[in-house]
Amino acid sequence: MNETPLSVNTGIEILPVGESAIVIEFGKTISPAIHRKVRALARYLDSYPFPGMVEYVAAYTSITVFYDPVIIKNRNDNQEKADNQLSYTIVSGLIEECMSKLDDSFGGQARIVEIPVCYGGDFGPDIEYVAEYNKLTVNEVIDIHSSGQYLVYMIGFAPGFPYVGGMSERISTPRRQSPRMSIPAGTVGIAGMQTGVYPIVTPGGWQLIGRTPLALFRPNEQPPSLLQSGDIVRFCPISYKEFMEYKGEGQ
Repeated sequence: MNETPLSVNTGIEILPVGESAIVIEFGKTISPAIHRKVRALARYLDSYPFPGMVEYVAAYTSITVFYDPVIIKNRNDNQEKADNQLSYTIVSGLIEECMSKLDDSFGGQARIVEIPVCYGGDFGPDIEYVAEYNKLTVNEVIDIHSSGQYLVYMIGFAPGFPYVGGMSERISTPRRQSPRMSIPAGTVGIAGMQTGVYPIVTPGGWQLIGRTPLALFRPNEQPPSLLQSGDIVRFCPISYKEFMEYKGEGQ
């Protein structure tokens, strides 16, 4: 069975970032189609890192690849040619070669991760405001939020924090004017058209609507983040009793 080419060479930009990094920009718009290309290159680099590659950082529409310029210059088969080339030029060629080999098989099968959430109460002190702002009932906010399928575009800001897309505009709500100084780990929030989960205790200005008993950041596991780029997240409402049982504190 033939794989479908991803056409990653259409409309992309490859640009230097200092002397030891290169950014591959697949577009300017956050979309599942562009994310698919970002994810495909990321998975290829996981499987086939080129000599001299240090690491990569995937974002909404781009990947930044860090490399050791000394190794890059010394690995070239034609050393005389390499001596007259910038390391960026050599890496750019390597990246283009990688992308020429990409197809659907490197996109990977989307993993569905269900995240239980206890909405409202002390866990979600802002859910009434979200409902009032959008002229909805609290139950309608819960139904809308938990009926969506959310694509994880990237992990960042804090260890294990997922940047996701797919939230309904019906519950879009501005950030708080005054951020809180400490938000408990596992808290689910909304800010504009975004929703997400705070994986660790951190300050933040999102509207808090609930909390999950799951640990999104697991420093003693590999990988340490429960969620990965490309995952599909579903939020599942649970009661306070179920929350405590998940935490191992139920009767």
